Amino acid sequence: MAELVLNTEEGRALGSRSSRRLRREGRVPGVLYGLGESPQSFSVDYGDLRGSLTTEAGLNALIEIEIGGSKHLSILKSLQRHPVRDEVIHVDFVRVDPDAELSVDVRLVLTGDAKKVRDENGMVDQTMFNLSVFALPQSIPNELLIDVSELEINEAVRVGDISLPQGVRTEIDDEEAVAVGTVTRSTMEAMAAEALAEAAAEEAEEGEEGVSEEGEASSEDGEASAEDSE
Repeated sequence: MAELVLNTEEGRALGSRSSRRLRREGRVPGVLYGLGESPQSFSVDYGDLRGSLTTEAGLNALIEIEIGGSKHLSILKSLQRHPVRDEVIHVDFVRVDPDAELSVDVRLVLTGDAKKVRDENGMVDQTMFNLSVFALPQSIPNELLIDVSELEINEAVRVGDISLPQGVRTEIDDEEAVAVGTVTRSTMEAMAAEALAEAAAEEAEEGEEGVSEEGEASSEDGEASAEDSE
């Protein structure tokens, strides 16, 4: 079961005025729903809420919400933040059946040294940061690690390369790219400059050959004229 317990106050008044009053008191309004039961409104201390959502499990932490003397296994469904102060102003939790799969987004973390990419002055471009997975509540991983040690330029690490823990599955296409070895802009500019320099050098060589051939032709014409005059 969940190791985190969040104590709440049940039966808060609804409406924006009541919500503003709660926030002034350092509390966050919320709603708990799901599993065919009626929604329950509550408020929770901001500090307690923050502590519950900043563990290693992050926003996927399993939390026992205590409302009116009863506890409900739950997980965060959504939260709203103030557009300016970035403070949490409302939370929604959903009840969880410990024996039923949940769909959650799990953070993807790149590990290893992509030496082959680095040797070509490239970079690892992470294109996917979270993976949607299905798992029983107790099997939800805190994060998924992806090793990029063997990555090369113009190659990709894909969803199918991720080693999922037992009991965890995903319906995302195996061919979806997670990280790509790419050439940096500065390297591309340097390569382009080098290509232009090589092209200019080739044109200069061709020009010198043309001048040399013309000189030889003029010399031969001069010799021919001299022979004719004799």
